[in-house]
Order: sequence, then structure tokens, then C-alpha cells
Amino acid sequence: MMQEARKRSYGHFEWQLLVAVYLLSLFGIYCIASATYDPDKGTDLSLLNYVLNSRSSMWQSIFVLVSPVVLTVVTTIPLDLYRNRLGRLIYLGVTALLVITLITATLVNGIRAWLNTGFGRSIQPAEFSKIAIILALAKQLSKSDKPLSTIRDFVRAGILVALPSLIILAQSETGSVIVIAFVVIAMIYFSGADIRLVVGLILVAALGIGLLIAYALLTESTDRRILRLLAFTDPTKYAQSGGYQLLNSQKAIGSGQLSGLGVFRLGTVTQLGGVPENSTDFILSTIGEAFGFIGIVSIIACYLFIVLRMLMLARYTQDRYGRLIIIGVMSMLFFHVFENISMCLGLMPITGIPLPFLSYGGSNYITNMIGIGLVLNVTKSRTGSSAIYEEESYRVSESAFSRLRSKLNRQ
Repeated sequence: MMQEARKRSYGHFEWQLLVAVYLLSLFGIYCIASATYDPDKGTDLSLLNYVLNSRSSMWQSIFVLVSPVVLTVVTTIPLDLYRNRLGRLIYLGVTALLVITLITATLVNGIRAWLNTGFGRSIQPAEFSKIAIILALAKQLSKSDKPLSTIRDFVRAGILVALPSLIILAQSETGSVIVIAFVVIAMIYFSGADIRLVVGLILVAALGIGLLIAYALLTESTDRRILRLLAFTDPTKYAQSGGYQLLNSQKAIGSGQLSGLGVFRLGTVTQLGGVPENSTDFILSTIGEAFGFIGIVSIIACYLFIVLRMLMLARYTQDRYGRLIIIGVMSMLFFHVFENISMCLGLMPITGIPLPFLSYGGSNYITNMIGIGLVLNVTKSRTGSSAIYEEESYRVSESAFSRLRSKLNRQ
């Protein structure tokens, strides 16, 4: 076992992960083109013309083409530079962008989260804040074998997370705050912190969500986000408001049955605009309608490979800082996938969280690619020193993973 651990701990280029990510990315362009094409421009076009036919799929193609440059830059920068200076600069820079966005951005669907770049495009700094928090928290948690064991450490970590999160909450971008909360809890758990602290944080998060749902049910507010919570409890009652998107999403996915109705097909629920945001947050509706149960299961399998691969990479990473970066990126992607698929099926409230690498959107796509680049950087930078894997130290570094395996075995 020790020999296998040493072998897997050596630095390498993680090409399997990269292949899976780009398979999803290319499939995403195809699905976005299907969801947004204009039939008035022709219905018997080549694949390239279908992509160029849609402004959304064309821009998504540009994001995918630019992503290798992003990956190269993120992967080439020495990991110690992220640890010592660059991580702090990224955190401060993104926080400043969040403040500027809050002050200057205009409301879109009740949310003030998009910053105009002046070039006809806008960015969403809340997406980049996830990476900034992962880097900052990874450094804080990696300073000690017993992280957050003192009041001082706990307050420092709390401020790092709370500062950007409160600004994002003021922008009414609650979906990103929920993602950040999940990422923070996962990183604390795998850092080896006291399990009682982790349980306490989960209970606090659950209490906050419970109070929000109770408020929604008691007040029957007309706020768009509140209506989504109410629609989750009884979508048919709010079929013309908060439940409209959910009911049509279920209808579109159900109509795909086993193998789907096909892409670029006229008269389908998504093609007729029955599912708002069917190229962004509800891209799964387009996939389910076009490719059916087989298509949805296939992308879930690809996501599962990515998550488990990252979990394995984190397990055999000796450096605590690097390990926590992988855990942060993994948990960010996992929660996006879990929440997005669940909300499209009606298993979770709608939160406006996109599906990684498939949904249209430059800020989210580039953020995810930066995350992948950080994971590639960590695996490339590993030394594989056998001294790290002496039996006792290896057992300590495995503690969080052992707890996770034990829970899975009991279930």
C-alpha cells in the first residue's frame, strides 16, 4: 500500500481529467446551439452553421477556444506563488470587483451581479470569488495540523469567507453564497478539523435555509426568489409564476424518454421557449429532451468520473495547501452539478446555479477552467517524496478520507 501511495504521489500531467472536461465542453456547445438556434435562418444546416447561427453557441465556442490559454497560465505559475502572494492579490482584487459591481451594476431580474466591461460583454465577479475563497481558505487551513482549533484562527477564516459572501448576498446572488457555504464546509472537513465544528457549521447552514423557507411559506411573498421556494413545495399551485419553469423542465425531460427526440428539432418544448434559460441554468432540459435518459446518465457518469478523480488526486497529494485546493475545486463542481440537476428535476429549489462546462456563460466557464488549472498545477507540482509517506504521517493525512469511507460503508 505504501509503495502504491508513493507511486501515485509523483507529479504528472493529469490528462484524463482534462479530456473529460473538454468532452463536456464540446458537448455543451452542441447543446447550446440546439437550444438557441433560429429556425428562420434555416433548418438543414451543417453543424458549424448551426453553431454560428446562434450568438450564444458562438460565444461559448470562443470561451472554449480561449480556455487553453487560461489553463496554461494558471498551470505554469508556481504553486508557491499562489500560496505566498498571488492568492492574496486574487482575493483582494475579486473582493474589489464585488464592491464595484454592487455599486455600479444595474438590476437584472432583481440581481445586481453583472459588471459591464465596456466591450459589449459583462462579467459576474461572484463566480471568480469562489476561486478566491478556495485559495485564501486553503492557505489558512493548511497552516496547522489542527486547523481552526483556536479562536484567532476561526475568526480569521470566518472573515475571509464572510467578507465576499456578504457582498454577494447584498447583490441578491444567493446561489453563489450557497455554493461557497458548501465549499467551505467540505474544505474544513477534509482539512482534519474537529468533526464537531463541521457538524456545527452544517447545522447553522441548515437552520438558515430552514428559516428562509419558513419565511417564504408564512409571508407568501411575490419576490421572485421566494416564489421559487414556494413553487418547490407545490409547483402546480404556482404554475404561472414560480413553478412555470420547473413544470416545463420536467415536461421537456420526460418527453425525451429513453433516447431523446433529437437535436435542432422544431416544435419541442425547449425550441418553442417553454423552458426559460434553457441554454444556461436549465441546459439539462435541452439535453434530456434531445438525448433522453441515456444522455442525462452519460453526462452524470462523466461528472462522477471528474469528482472521483479529483478525490483520488487529493488523497495522494502530500502538500496540505495543494490538497485543499483540489478539495475546494472538487466540492465547487460537485455542488453545481448536484444542485443544477436536482432543480431541473424538481428535487431541489431553483437557485440559478449553472451546470459546469455545459451551461452557456463565460464567467462560470472560465471560473471552472481556472479551478481545473489549479488542480493540474497541484498534480504537476507534487514531488512524490517517500518520506512523506511514512506509515504514521500517511495515516494522519488520510484521516478525513477514512471518515468519509466509513460513512459510505455504513450506508
